[in-house]
Amino acid sequence: MTRPILFAAVLMTLTACDPGTESRQDARPQAQAPTLALPASQAAPAVTPLVASGPAATVQPSTDIEIQHAASVVKLDLLAKQGGATVKLFGTAGGDPAMNGLYTDIAFFRSSAEGWAVFRIGDVLDYEILSEAPGRVDLKVEESVMDDATGQIGKRERRLIVSWTPGADEAPPSAVTVTSAR
Repeated sequence: MTRPILFAAVLMTLTACDPGTESRQDARPQAQAPTLALPASQAAPAVTPLVASGPAATVQPSTDIEIQHAASVVKLDLLAKQGGATVKLFGTAGGDPAMNGLYTDIAFFRSSAEGWAVFRIGDVLDYEILSEAPGRVDLKVEESVMDDATGQIGKRERRLIVSWTPGADEAPPSAVTVTSAR
């Protein structure tokens, strides 16, 4: 497998595609690309730049729609306290950037053949993981809200408990529950 194809395969495996993105793609306004920056503690150390030692290969933009879906993932958190099950919380850019716009999902790995079981948690501005335990993750979400009387957009913070009962042998749950909390 060539490096670009291997990279694309790994990217698609690590990211969950948003099945509704295609239907929303043309309807949403074009937003600026998200800024993805690592905290200083995770930034790569400064090194001497490489020097070319062979011919350059020109790479063209991909026309694969699955890669477009994968590129929509702008936030990804692997949940490590799930008893061996592979679970991740992720957000895709896709909603109205003026009103929320981070489609937030939780995904449970089934198998290489079946892919992921994905559950939509909501459309928010951002989320933060407050705590995690087997079958549960507590979140703080920031949301846009519109005052119907004035049309002004404001923000609010909410707390959510996202919970599930794992299936047998680390199988994905059949449902996920999202509960408001304080």
